[in-house]
Parts: sequence; structure tokens; C-alpha cells
Amino acid sequence: MELKEKVSSVIDKVRPALQGDGGDIELVDVLAEEKVVLVRLKGACFGCPMSTFTIKGYVEQVMKEEIPEITEVRLVQ
Repeated sequence: MELKEKVSSVIDKVRPALQGDGGDIELVDVLAEEKVVLVRLKGACFGCPMSTFTIKGYVEQVMKEEIPEITEVRLVQ
């Protein structure tokens, strides 16, 4: 399975938790050389004061556990 497919699979795993709070997450891109994932938050998550924690403390943590080669998850607008 290619890296983008693996990342997509993890995004699908974390999505229900965000949707439970009225938000959502969208995979924007995977920077393969840097091993960085770019995501966008939507719905109630967009602009939420906790969005940095959501990305770093939850999404990035799960991503690194599932795909150890990923170095970072970045929020884009």
C-alpha cells in the first residue's frame, strides 16, 4: 500500500471522533519526501481554539503510531 493510501486510512480512523464534535478532517496532501501530512479541519473544528491540540495531540499521535515514518501532521487553511 502506498503512503497516501495508508495516511487516508488513518484519517478515516480519526474522522468519527471529530464528526462526533460536529467537525471533520480532510486530507489535503502527503509530502512524501518530507513525510509530512497536510490536513484541513472543517465544520465545528475549523477555527476552534483546540484545533492545534486536535492536530498535534490526537491526529498526529495516531498517524505516527500507525505509520512510523510520518514526521509531522500540519494544519492548512
